[in-house]
Amino acid sequence: MTAAYVALEGGHVIEGRGRSPGTARGELVFTTAYSGYEESLTDPSYEEQVLTFSYPLIGNYGVREERFESDRIHPRAVLARELTDDVVDWLDSENVPAVDHLDTRDVVTDVREEGAMKCGIAVGENATPDDALAELERCKAMSDHTEIGEQVSVTDTTTHGADNDGETVALIDCGVKGSIIDSLVARDATVHVFPHDATAADVDAVDPDVLFISNGPGDPANYQAAVDLVSEFVEDTPVAGICLGQQIVARALGGTTEKMAFGHRGVNQPVLDLESGQVVMTTQNHGYTVADPGDHLEVTQINVNDDTPEGLDGTDYAVITRQYHPEANPGPEDTLDFFDDVLELAAADTPRAVVADD
Repeated sequence: MTAAYVALEGGHVIEGRGRSPGTARGELVFTTAYSGYEESLTDPSYEEQVLTFSYPLIGNYGVREERFESDRIHPRAVLARELTDDVVDWLDSENVPAVDHLDTRDVVTDVREEGAMKCGIAVGENATPDDALAELERCKAMSDHTEIGEQVSVTDTTTHGADNDGETVALIDCGVKGSIIDSLVARDATVHVFPHDATAADVDAVDPDVLFISNGPGDPANYQAAVDLVSEFVEDTPVAGICLGQQIVARALGGTTEKMAFGHRGVNQPVLDLESGQVVMTTQNHGYTVADPGDHLEVTQINVNDDTPEGLDGTDYAVITRQYHPEANPGPEDTLDFFDDVLELAAADTPRAVVADD
């Protein structure tokens, strides 16, 4: 058995079985998802985090690349009750430390009671508790990862669905999941994916019908370029957002955001639509939320468990956002019509008036 140690904020060290060697540090979080481990592990929103799976067996249907949401694993390390060899081999191939034979019920309880916390991981034949504690000492708070957008965003603009005849979407990549792009392309949209720090001139070059802010990791306060883009475009171009995107849009329109105690991560988060009274189950992965939407947005959907905003609509502008993941992958597909709503909003709005420089 390979030694493995997990040092939690406060100095408590847990011992487990090492499955993939290495050292790591990050914010300790958990997901309640019972399937979709491939999608979760490749979700850029887990950047700089250590992911604990609450479901006891991870890997029981293998690893298939066609389910990946990006081109690499994003959590810095993985904790589970038990990992299959297929998943361990995959984690090892990407140098992601992994620990199992843990009582993940205790880990989840710690996070729920104490909040998402810093942790350090040390796995290997010669690993010691002090190695894990050293990693913990070097761990930064999530809000201190000020350049996290650069770690997950494209560096050059890419285009998807170039031959489509529908609306043109300018998608700002703050850590987008591939299935979000796929969901738009499947609805005949042409999607131009821009870096997280794209300028207004960059976006104007494609004459978009809608500006779309993606999901992603970290604190929305560290995505000022995207906030500025929303402020620049919102008066005459429809704006949409998912997850981090909702938070960025809210900040651009005078709202505020805050860190949650332990966030929402899983595939069974209940969301209430305030107009229809309908409750749907949703996929979520976020540690920040909109605290106050400001004067230009209204809350249209809330989380049943804690009343946090799950949907926002513009009161003065053409805006629609969701805190959850309508594309699911994994999870229920009850909210896929969000993408139809976004493109209908874009089709109904007037084009942005671009003023040429003198």
